[in-house]
Amino acid sequence: MALDYSVIGSRIKQARIAKNMTQEDLADQIDISVAFLSRVERGNSHINLKRLNQICNLLEVSEGYVLNGASSNSDNYLEEDFAMLLKSVPPKTQKLIYNVAKTIVESEQDNL
Repeated sequence: MALDYSVIGSRIKQARIAKNMTQEDLADQIDISVAFLSRVERGNSHINLKRLNQICNLLEVSEGYVLNGASSNSDNYLEEDFAMLLKSVPPKTQKLIYNVAKTIVESEQDNL
């Protein structure tokens, strides 16, 4: 599976904003230029593992989340990815996905 750097950059940006940090704040803390960080967040520049690790530590997110959207440390780690998935399909498919999910949830509740 190829890495989608625009998605990686978007997750970095979301995590930065969630920590109430500006690009300037984050760039200063890891000694990179604001321009480079901006390109990373837009997916126009690739980031090496050392910088990715620094960013993840400062933003308190896992590398797994930034790279593939999965953060098992969070109870709702799939919420955003699921929402993006639903937005990417037509309404008819959204309804099908909803009905399947609803059936699974109801089945789980019956088993409690």
